[in-house]
Amino acid sequence: MLIAADALSGVLAFVFLGASVGKLTQAQAQVGTAERLHIPWAHYRLIGIPELAASVGLVVGMAIAPLGVAAAIGLAMLMSGAAAMRLRAGDAAAYVVGDSVFLVAAVVTAILRITTA
Repeated sequence: MLIAADALSGVLAFVFLGASVGKLTQAQAQVGTAERLHIPWAHYRLIGIPELAASVGLVVGMAIAPLGVAAAIGLAMLMSGAAAMRLRAGDAAAYVVGDSVFLVAAVVTAILRITTA
């Protein structure tokens, strides 16, 4: 179970580090997403901060389990909000499913981290 928790933490940290960097550096794909979701860029860009914090927390959480649990729970909350925003904006179903997959992965990571602590 510890290996699964570490593997999921690593994958999530990698994915959300990339997403964070894209938002914080104003990558064109991220700007397009903000426009599609009808979120002002100044607000959308700020989502990169909790994504970065979650990435760091997931990695550090491999050594300090409570931090990993907190990071995974925070990421799950972030992704539930992302899925809700996509639904509200009428975004493509594939994006909603993708956000939901990351939501489930974050919840599973938190559960695995709790049970292996």
